[in-house]
Amino acid sequence: MSSASLVWKLEQFVRLSPVDHVILNRAATERVRHFAPRVDIVREGEKPKDVHLILSGWAYRYKQLEDGRRQVVSFFLPGDICDVNVFILREMDHSIGTITAVSIADLSREFFDKVAAGHPRIVTAFWWETLVNAAIQREWIMSLGQRTALERIAHLLCEIWLRLRLAGLTRADSCDFPLTQGDLADATGLSKVHVNRTLQELRAEGLIVLKGKTLSVPNLDRLMRAGLFNPNYLHMDHEGRQLDAVRTSSDVAAG
Repeated sequence: MSSASLVWKLEQFVRLSPVDHVILNRAATERVRHFAPRVDIVREGEKPKDVHLILSGWAYRYKQLEDGRRQVVSFFLPGDICDVNVFILREMDHSIGTITAVSIADLSREFFDKVAAGHPRIVTAFWWETLVNAAIQREWIMSLGQRTALERIAHLLCEIWLRLRLAGLTRADSCDFPLTQGDLADATGLSKVHVNRTLQELRAEGLIVLKGKTLSVPNLDRLMRAGLFNPNYLHMDHEGRQLDAVRTSSDVAAG
């Protein structure tokens, strides 16, 4: 396991130094845990102990009512960090569960203290990650409140596709896609029947190809138009380039 997906993603915002790479890779390999599909990593009400970095697999954040009804409020992909600031909470106000088999690295408070003290580019990149996650939540609220069923599904597929590409996890026009229609229903506020009908419509229009657990997007621009998708909220245009590391021999030696 390594921090490759995390580094790839963070470097879309700010170029990290060799030492930054070493710090992140060390954190991603020291305290690793593995989970089976469809189990909880942490449950609502539990005291948070560490921040979780998704090394491999897909997970999700969710809220659940007493009668079992569930709302998925975000998906976690390889390279994602679950709640950078979770240490300030007395207890978890949501649960995090796995979709596929998942490997995570537990990042301690001490790790973040060390980063804060000596690695400002990593800190800035983590803030970028936090702000992007907040922007994603705003888009999900917009979908639930205003977008049609087809727009909701198309928008979510565009977002997942671009997030996977940002982490270096797409292949030509395809990517892994282990989400079930139930997962999509819980994330978009639609019934499974409505999700099934909407996916069939997207297929019929030639906007997506779903085979097994693989999603293909033949024409991303068309799918974006169908979902009224504006990628600006993902902030993928290397906005932090003025913060780029200067790679020097002393920087390398410090690692």
